[in-house]
Amino acid sequence: MEPGDDPHGSFRVEAEAKLEERRRAMEVAGTIVDRHLHLLQKRDVKDLAHAVQVTVEEAHAAVEFIRTLDPRPGRLYNREQTRLIEPDVVFVKRGDEWIVSMNEEDLPSLRLSRRYRQMLVAEGTDREVKDYVKERFRSAIQLMRNIAQRKSTILRTCEVIVRRQQDFLEFGIEALRPMMIKEVAEEIGVHPSTVSRAVANKYAHTPQGVIELRFFFSEGSNGPEGADTPLLVLKRKVRKFIDDEDAKHPLTDDQLAAMLHAQGIQLTRRTVAKYREDMNIPSTHQRRRRDG
Repeated sequence: MEPGDDPHGSFRVEAEAKLEERRRAMEVAGTIVDRHLHLLQKRDVKDLAHAVQVTVEEAHAAVEFIRTLDPRPGRLYNREQTRLIEPDVVFVKRGDEWIVSMNEEDLPSLRLSRRYRQMLVAEGTDREVKDYVKERFRSAIQLMRNIAQRKSTILRTCEVIVRRQQDFLEFGIEALRPMMIKEVAEEIGVHPSTVSRAVANKYAHTPQGVIELRFFFSEGSNGPEGADTPLLVLKRKVRKFIDDEDAKHPLTDDQLAAMLHAQGIQLTRRTVAKYREDMNIPSTHQRRRRDG
């Protein structure tokens, strides 16, 4: 080996070339983000390359670098503590039967004080005191009845949920069925607002995870054979089709509607477009990738 030979020279040259490529990609990416976001949204790499005056390969490398960035970097500095959710009810299967039980481990039991009961019957208690204690007793009893009634409403609502959503509990999100608060309210004999208040901010521990009770209530769309599909599942299907599409030939809303129709779900192109927009998914033209 000659004195000036470097056994790692080829590796060093390769590493320096890669670093230069990355530096160049970052430089071009900065220009794109600063001046040409509208072209980036269209995924038109050829137009981006022309606008930034670089090669198509350099523009493509810059776009790929941008894809690695976090659009919400402030989340790294969010100091809010993660809220731990303690489920209010538990759905568990015992044999062939689904059981609903309240999680009352951390709930204090309410009871009326014996001391104040004695004050009501004691001869030496002042009449004004007795009237005050009596009024407080009535309020306490009403509160306990309201709590018991709310618990009963939650339990009966959950029993309906379990009965109607057994396929979801067994197989997951794709088996979720549409279910309206009004329907459940009619079944258990209360006003819809009572069910709505009862399930607000309540969670259930299920085989599919800890789920907010409101999750089970969703509008649906009828298929030709009456096989209802919840709105949540419909949107998931639309997103899955788009996630799996060819970026150079993205699916149109008409094609998405036809794919849903093939699965027995009849939706218009306009409805599919609305679902897509609700999920902040760009249009077909904006999703098309043009590499040149």
